[in-house]
Amino acid sequence: MSALTRAWLWLIGLSLASTALAASGLAGPAFVLGVLCLAGVKAHLILTRYLGLSAAPAWARGFDLVLVLLLALFAVLALAA
Repeated sequence: MSALTRAWLWLIGLSLASTALAASGLAGPAFVLGVLCLAGVKAHLILTRYLGLSAAPAWARGFDLVLVLLLALFAVLALAA
């Protein structure tokens, strides 16, 4: 199985987890943090596997840093609201 196929299967699994989280009826901070975590993992997979940033580790680390900072900002804003 190719790395691209494995990434696709992971994305399907994470999408199912997102659907389960939405259907769980969970609300508030736990829901927000769960959604943001799943979104972060999915974004990392797309950046590294589909867009090929795994071949450029320095760029991948830079994008990961920006992604973590952005998701942390979203979490702070959501929890403060």
